[in-house]
Amino acid sequence: MRVRRILVLSLVSVLLLAILAFAGLRLFAPPEVGWRSAVLAAKLRGDLPDIPIRDLVRWLLPGSPVYVAHLAETPNPHAAIRNLLAGADAAKQGEDLYVKHCGQCHGDGGRGNVGPNLVEAVRLKSDWAFFAATKWGRPGTSMGPQPIEDGDIWRVHVYLRGEALAVATQPAAPTRARVEVKPERIAEADRTPDEWLTYAGNYLGHRHSLLTQVTKDNVRQLRVAWAAQLRQVDRELQVSPIVAGGTMFVSESREGVVALDAASGDVLWTYRRAIPDNLSLCCGMPNRGVAILGSTIYVATIDAHLVALDANTGRQRWIVKVADHRDGYSMTGAPLAFGDRVVVGIAGGEFGIRGFLAAFAAADGKPLWKFHTVPGPGEPGHETWGRDSWKTGGAPTWVTGAYDPERNLVFWGVGNPGPVFQEDARPGDNLYSNCVLALDASTGKLRWHFQFTPGDTHDWDSTQQPILGDIEWQGRPRAVVLWANRNAFFYALDRDTGEFLFARPFVKQTWNEGFDAKGRPRIAESAKPSKTGSLVWPAIMSATNWWPPSYDRSRQLVFVPSSDAAGMYFRSEEVRFERGERFEGSVASTYSPNHPTTAYVKAIDARTGEIRWEHVLETSPENFVWTVGGVLSTRTGVVFAGYRNVFRAFNADNGRELWRINLGARVRGSPVAYAIDGRQYVAVTAGSTVFAFTLP
Repeated sequence: MRVRRILVLSLVSVLLLAILAFAGLRLFAPPEVGWRSAVLAAKLRGDLPDIPIRDLVRWLLPGSPVYVAHLAETPNPHAAIRNLLAGADAAKQGEDLYVKHCGQCHGDGGRGNVGPNLVEAVRLKSDWAFFAATKWGRPGTSMGPQPIEDGDIWRVHVYLRGEALAVATQPAAPTRARVEVKPERIAEADRTPDEWLTYAGNYLGHRHSLLTQVTKDNVRQLRVAWAAQLRQVDRELQVSPIVAGGTMFVSESREGVVALDAASGDVLWTYRRAIPDNLSLCCGMPNRGVAILGSTIYVATIDAHLVALDANTGRQRWIVKVADHRDGYSMTGAPLAFGDRVVVGIAGGEFGIRGFLAAFAAADGKPLWKFHTVPGPGEPGHETWGRDSWKTGGAPTWVTGAYDPERNLVFWGVGNPGPVFQEDARPGDNLYSNCVLALDASTGKLRWHFQFTPGDTHDWDSTQQPILGDIEWQGRPRAVVLWANRNAFFYALDRDTGEFLFARPFVKQTWNEGFDAKGRPRIAESAKPSKTGSLVWPAIMSATNWWPPSYDRSRQLVFVPSSDAAGMYFRSEEVRFERGERFEGSVASTYSPNHPTTAYVKAIDARTGEIRWEHVLETSPENFVWTVGGVLSTRTGVVFAGYRNVFRAFNADNGRELWRINLGARVRGSPVAYAIDGRQYVAVTAGSTVFAFTLP
């Protein structure tokens, strides 16, 4: 055996000498040959089992990015192999490589996401441990070999080493209070106006702040307190932040959630998750917000998953698949969390999905109930879908609903049927498209429904934010659902029964010739889509859309972002369904260029539907669909709203503009209000930046 080993070593030495000679190394430089021979000998003795022979021989060559000379004396790569790269250039190159190859799993700056915290790993472990895990992966984990060169691995390490040094030299941050929001606290959100605990501020959909520091007299003094630049992935952020325990939670477009210090804008943690690239999407990748319950943040993803995160660390607690994105499903709305459950809606109506609303256990994501918005055989309403059209009926639920804790009812809006514009492909009323649903929150059973636009042929989704209020109607108090609908009418419905009380147009409409006693519209024949095109008010994305309204119960006013425009509606002769492909038929022109378009903020009397005031934001033939944001009202009579690049404040009593600021990017987000240590803030997103404003 000893003779055999000597022969092998001799042959390897001869091979090594040939390699070195070919590389131009002088044969009479014995130290250069000697340590290389010693390293090879260590490998042959079995002292370097973790290094493949092919890589080791390559690293023995002059100029190798992996310096292995110290293995000759210490045949332990953890002790002998170090990263010899340094400097600002290497760190910058490493940062670029990190963002490209590692950031999606390991988070911003390597501080962890679905993958572990690499900054901590670099600080606590050997250089070799990082190199080996990157080059060959870690068996038994999701970490596989990374397709980058050896020198680039070290450049990434230089970058992370710098991040680790920065963390080590930072002064210790003050201990933050643990975020923990009990269900009853959210149900009584009006008692804690310092926080913003749901998508609309409370379960009732009011989007109204009871804070009193910012008033009509001092709002012009508002200044930027901080601005947090988030990652720009897809258009403008459309998010409504959540604020609890001094922390702001914001969803990023595509797949992220960021926790910010609500007083400074400093990033506390970031969560990102890889998603497929081949998604079927109609309208980009918006995500309109998260929900909080206990110490957990819930976010719905664009590839139709529901994710639960630790509110204090961002660590993923569980994830469930809500629907198959390959069938055209996606999710863009904020979840609604209450009691022990989380309710989510679905998007994808343009792709022939079968819509639904679903509830999951807050603790572990276990499915609790599911309500199909397109009834199947044997279910009530199935007969309203002719020609087997229920299989691809659409009726998505893509905007967050409201919850009545006293009645234990969930109120949720449903989108249009598919294929849109093609009623002959789906004869009938197409329940429960274009409806508001009142569902038992415990079972998902239907308590009542009201259909705003039966058999819709104009893409007038009824997915607006519901408002649960109380008005006086015909001499007595009524609990109502208030609804500014995309079909141009403002509705009031009895909250217990769904009884139709009234509907009044808040922008121009030409499709409805009147309502019967139960609120069913009489659709004008001239308004139906035609081969040559039909001119109809409102346009496909006019009146209002997902842009959240607000409700001031003390003034009995609903503040609605809206636009007044005409559209041309067409229909084709034939529509064919293919999985994952658009299933729409003809596409209506969004606006008619021959008629002016006007954008407004309007104040509507909740008791009558009358317009109390309107503030014109702009009039022109231009498409406004990507320029409108949500509304926030306050107890002190200030109404905040975004339009184009400008964030504005209005007098709630007369609509007069009180303040404005140009934020340099489209204000598509929905403003919120909160307070930290007695100081009030108003926050909104513009472009991919979160802005927080406060008084001097």
